[in-house]
Amino acid sequence: MDHAPQPAPVLARLREGFERIALVLRADLWSAAGEAGLNPTQAQVLALLAARPAGLRPKEIAAHLAVTAASMADTLSALERKALLRRTPDPADARAVIARLTDGGRDLGGRLASAASQVTAALAGLSANEQADLLLAQVKIIRTLQQAGAIPLQRLCVTCRHFRPHAHPGEANPHHCAFVNAAIGDRDLRLDCGEHEAADPAVQAATWTAFTG
Repeated sequence: MDHAPQPAPVLARLREGFERIALVLRADLWSAAGEAGLNPTQAQVLALLAARPAGLRPKEIAAHLAVTAASMADTLSALERKALLRRTPDPADARAVIARLTDGGRDLGGRLASAASQVTAALAGLSANEQADLLLAQVKIIRTLQQAGAIPLQRLCVTCRHFRPHAHPGEANPHHCAFVNAAIGDRDLRLDCGEHEAADPAVQAATWTAFTG
């Protein structure tokens, strides 16, 4: 009888580690949401939209949070009743709407996004080099998942048209952000940048080759 190949032991252990960290993150989310009088999905929507003042279509929010369109419709309705969110016609598509936070929703979403976390406290215990290495690993994992279609497009530095990898070789901050016209280091890389503008796919591929090389 054939058996599916088992992942290498270190890969299995890394996955187990992520699962355990995710449990703590989920518990932190439940706690912060409960204190705000929300359920976890409502809290996630507020935190997501707090970083996107232009708003998102409901289907985009659902994709980011990996929930069904029907479930997201219920969540958005609940947030509207709480006066934390409003849905307005999408100027680009008369059949669609854009969900945006009210001032109160934006304030609460910002507080939820920066709420105290046991995982954040644990990360703070890592050295500066360990933090930078972990961030680099996250960038690579997220980009791979994005390319596989497992997660929606993310606003990563490495996919942005403003990012110049290793533009300052040998310097403490080797990369360059053309948007702010400043050198940046590995610790400055963003996983979700509000100024992100997606580069052409061919440019993204060349940027990634230069970044990882």
